[in-house]
Amino acid sequence: MRISRRAILRAPWQPGPEPPTDAPVLVSVTDFTALGFGQAAAVALAGVRLRRTWPGTPGSLGMWLWADPVRRRSGAVSVWAGEQELKEFVARPDHLRIVRAHRGRSELRSTTREFAIFEPSTLWAHALDPITEEQ
Repeated sequence: MRISRRAILRAPWQPGPEPPTDAPVLVSVTDFTALGFGQAAAVALAGVRLRRTWPGTPGSLGMWLWADPVRRRSGAVSVWAGEQELKEFVARPDHLRIVRAHRGRSELRSTTREFAIFEPSTLWAHALDPITEEQ
């Protein structure tokens, strides 16, 4: 069963400091599924706070935040210049703080995929494929 993409809310594109190039890009999709609606709101708010630091994140091309409130799910689609830059972000203290704060109160899934070119509409159209199918 597929979830309608209309049920997924999306924040506007937030550019990072790296300018788009013709080189391949790495897209990371993070998916938090909270145990309760209150926890879902807390996870989404933490993502909004983390998004504020995004413009200074080395190696990032940009990101979208997304939410599926009915299913208590939220996350991010982030675009990176490469795998090393993504690893550095994942290890950042503010990112680790969010993951640790919600451990045991939500399920975290993530996936990465490489795209040959940076085209935001194409990235968005394909990035959510893993989360728009019933799990």
